[in-house]
Amino acid sequence: MSLVRLNIKGISYSQTQNGAYALILNELDGDRKLPIVIGAFEAQSIAIALEKEIRPPRPLTHDLFKNFADRFDIVVKQVIIHKLVDGVFYSSLICERDKIEEIIDARTSDAIALALRFDAPIFTYKNILDKAGIYLKVNPKDEEENQDSILVDDLISTELEPDAPRENLKGKTLEELHSLLDESVSNEDYERAAHIRDEISKRE
Repeated sequence: MSLVRLNIKGISYSQTQNGAYALILNELDGDRKLPIVIGAFEAQSIAIALEKEIRPPRPLTHDLFKNFADRFDIVVKQVIIHKLVDGVFYSSLICERDKIEEIIDARTSDAIALALRFDAPIFTYKNILDKAGIYLKVNPKDEEENQDSILVDDLISTELEPDAPRENLKGKTLEELHSLLDESVSNEDYERAAHIRDEISKRE
């Protein structure tokens, strides 16, 4: 079976369901997207790895794993999403130490959080992409974030409580936003920090 390389397109949150996130992967040489539902903690960890300007004051679990692996000369060479059963993706970490390769089973969200920290490529098999890959029809008049949010709501069937209202940042100055960003990182509120960073990015 042939492997297809994937890039991370971004993380989308549900506008209607609490704690619901989707990691959107994009095939490198095509237009199909592979959406994977993940938890809030994993979403934060992946978002922090993607956003280089947010530096946690203490290492998160995936940072700790990376530090541990570095200390013992273990390298994650690649991540392969190798199976899809009943809507659940299964992944493997392809690791190497002393030129000996090992394959370690991992949750897909954890595997991708680690792939980012090791700069390791992410792959899936063509048959999985054929089965679960989708084409997002983006209307130029709509914001891409809204399109992805609708996608998350379609993906998740579990009934959850309505999402808490997101903090209104539009009335804040850039200086105030940067101050709030520093405060959120210090308090280890990375979900809020990512939201604030998104607002700063829109203005800059």
